[in-house]
Amino acid sequence: MKKINLLVIVLLTAFSVNAQDVKFAPLDASPVDIAYSPNKAVKFKKTDNPAPAVKVIYSRPSVKGRAIFGELIKFGEVWRVGANENTEIKFYKPVTIGGVNIPAGTYSLFAIPEKDKWTIIINKEIDLWGAYAYDESKDIARVSVPVKPVSNTIEALSIAFTTQGSVTNLVIGWDKTTVEVPITIK
Repeated sequence: MKKINLLVIVLLTAFSVNAQDVKFAPLDASPVDIAYSPNKAVKFKKTDNPAPAVKVIYSRPSVKGRAIFGELIKFGEVWRVGANENTEIKFYKPVTIGGVNIPAGTYSLFAIPEKDKWTIIINKEIDLWGAYAYDESKDIARVSVPVKPVSNTIEALSIAFTTQGSVTNLVIGWDKTTVEVPITIK
């Protein structure tokens, strides 16, 4: 009888725990996404495709009819390249960006947009919210890249990679703007 009572108590406790309401957050307005180089590197068996060399984790804000560069994202100010937490870039191997050797590791990716060029920043500090606590003294690389206007609006901030010979280009696009950051993977 004691065993049955104990079983009943355990089952009732289990049901009451499962019956509690869980409050899930609504879908974020700027959902998180990941870009890999080579593209889709983790979607295949390692024997079918090379292991990733670079991974970028970022939030994807949308244009939603707003003026983006020069308005929402001010020219000449440090931007987190996305929304919410700052964008992270992970190099699985040592790389060179703008003549600077960068060891394998995880870093923050920031930018200073201008009308005709962006300064791309690789920074040692990670796990920040936006660029509010950005610390220039922790920069390990800065490179200036030209803006390439596009005719069709890119609604959600997008990051992808292209390859030209031995150089991998980190391509950032949003609204009517793209930039390409050349990365040499060692």
